[in-house]
Amino acid sequence: MQKLSADVPVYQQIVDLLIREIAAGRLIDGERLPPERELADQFGIAVGTLRKSLNELENRGLLQRIQGSGNYIRAQGPPDSTYALFRLERIEGGGLPSAKVLSVDRLPKSPELPKFGPSDQGHRILRQRYLSGMPAALEEIWLDALYIEKLQKDDLPESMYLFYRKRLGISILQVEDRIGIEPCPAWAPTDFPVSPGTLMPHVLRFGLGQDGTKVEISRTWYDPKTTRYVARHK
Repeated sequence: MQKLSADVPVYQQIVDLLIREIAAGRLIDGERLPPERELADQFGIAVGTLRKSLNELENRGLLQRIQGSGNYIRAQGPPDSTYALFRLERIEGGGLPSAKVLSVDRLPKSPELPKFGPSDQGHRILRQRYLSGMPAALEEIWLDALYIEKLQKDDLPESMYLFYRKRLGISILQVEDRIGIEPCPAWAPTDFPVSPGTLMPHVLRFGLGQDGTKVEISRTWYDPKTTRYVARHK
C-alpha cells in the first residue's frame, strides 16, 4: 500500500503516481490495469476516489476505459504531472513522493552557492523527502527572496514547483542537474538512514523560470541503498 500525504488531494496523488509509472515504462501502452476494487485496495482508498483519478487520466488521454472490459493504458507521449521533473525513484522502481518541511529561514545567500537571482538574500528551505513513506533524500532549497517577502512552513505544499506556479506566477520549465558526491549534512534528522558526514550521492539543481532566469537552487542528498536518480529521455 502506498502511503499518501494529507497535503495533496488523494485522487491527484494517485494520478501522479500512475503517470510516473507510465513515464518509467512500468505501465505500457495497451496494458490493462487491475480491476478497480483491487486497485483501490492496493492504494488503500475508496473506489470512488480511484475512479476520480482514472477519469483524470482519461481526460489527459492516458487511459481508455472500456465498459465491461476494463481500463487500458494509452501512453502516446511524454506525460505531464506535478512531479514531471522529480528524478528520484525507489531502487525497485516507482514510489510516491512526499516531503516534510524541517525549517524555513530568510538568510543572506551563502557564498558557497552558485549565483542565482538578483537578490542578495534567499529563503532557505530544508526538507526530508520520502518515497511511499520511506525516508529517501534530504533537500536544501534556496528561493531568491525577490519573489516573496516572507515564507512560512505552513505556506509550502508537497510540490514546490506547484507553489511557484500558483502563488508566485513562476513556471519552472527547465532544470539543470549536476551529479556528484557530498557528505550528508549535519542537519539530517535522526530518522534519516544515513549519518551526518557520510559521503553520499548529491544533486545540485538550477531551476529556471519561463524567462530563463535562475530563480532557485536546490541541493539533494539521497540514500543510495534505497533510492536512485533516473532521467529518461524520448
